[in-house]
Amino acid sequence: MKAVISGYGKMGRMVEKTLAEMGIECAGKSEDIRSFDPAVAKDAVCIDFTVPAAIRENYKFLAENFKAVVIGTTGWNDIRDEVVSYFIQCGTPMVYASNFSIGVNIFFAVNDFISKKMSLTGGYSPYIVEMHHCHKLDAPSGTAKSLGEIVDGNMGVKTDIQSVRCGEIPGIHIVGYEGADDRIVLKHEAFSRTGFARGAVEAAIRADSLGSGVYEFKDIIFSE
Repeated sequence: MKAVISGYGKMGRMVEKTLAEMGIECAGKSEDIRSFDPAVAKDAVCIDFTVPAAIRENYKFLAENFKAVVIGTTGWNDIRDEVVSYFIQCGTPMVYASNFSIGVNIFFAVNDFISKKMSLTGGYSPYIVEMHHCHKLDAPSGTAKSLGEIVDGNMGVKTDIQSVRCGEIPGIHIVGYEGADDRIVLKHEAFSRTGFARGAVEAAIRADSLGSGVYEFKDIIFSE
């Protein structure tokens, strides 16, 4: 497998380091992926960690030119149907996630299980608090929104999400279930960006062998 990195910020550099550690060729990196050589792109998986505006500008080029695409950028949920449809139209496999951390995807599964149980018993109100570094552009985080979608879908509520932007926090997500007599609190804390990069590279490895289609990382990472 060959990988190309779109967006060479902190996450892009971490992905490059992870690729090297895993012995995977990095065929290039670009801050402006639309200027990338299509001849190289056709045999490579693009790993995108850019900004929401860049996804809007770049997704057609990504779908038209790369063998497969992994999107770790968040903040484009409002055009998700449009993006998904275009990748399907182009026959280009794409894997996306609000968070590529394996631990966070387990966190999704745990909250899915608990909120389903809550829906059967009643008596609990959920809330979400997410904390990130001061450079993060979107709020709430994509991960918090994904957690909210899981909880709301199971419990039939609209979960309150609170965001904190401070310092260099890699990412903390807290989901609480408040009852009259007790409280259940679940927390995931990232120590660094390494886990996100490792998950994104794992997604790229899987995307390299996928047929056409669009997949959420959480739906393929635990499959056999």
